[in-house]
Amino acid sequence: MKVAWAPWRMTYIERGRPEECIFCVGDGGREDLLLAADETIVVKLNMFPYNNGHLMVAPREHVARLGDLAREKYLALMDALLASIDIVERVFKPQGVNVGINIGAPAGAGIEDHLHWHVVPRWNGDTNYMPVIAEVKVLPQHLRDSYDRLRPHFDAWLAKRSR
Repeated sequence: MKVAWAPWRMTYIERGRPEECIFCVGDGGREDLLLAADETIVVKLNMFPYNNGHLMVAPREHVARLGDLAREKYLALMDALLASIDIVERVFKPQGVNVGINIGAPAGAGIEDHLHWHVVPRWNGDTNYMPVIAEVKVLPQHLRDSYDRLRPHFDAWLAKRSR
């Protein structure tokens, strides 16, 4: 038997799949894993990360496609994406970063009707024998610890952005 500890998943199991969009709800507390939000963007940690520090960047507006965003909202979203990559690189010091967007369920979008980017820090060797042979992914950091490391940087970015 393979045992992999992921204690944060119990909240999801007990709560079930949210009826509302994860990018549209939440009070911004640590429980929501919300790192930054304003009138145009939302940045939050992925509750089911591929690696520690895996976060998502979304427009505040509930849209499914890039072309549905007005230019100024698109530019604000790109600013948030660039800032997110920069912060992840400074905080976690990965050797690479995957940045991806899945548009539509066939392309892998788990939240099909609210556009979002994934920012995933990567390290040499983070895909090793565990997922390949044992089909188990080991995450070396608890979500709340990742949140605590990232949040001050996003607070500083939002403060600088609002000036």
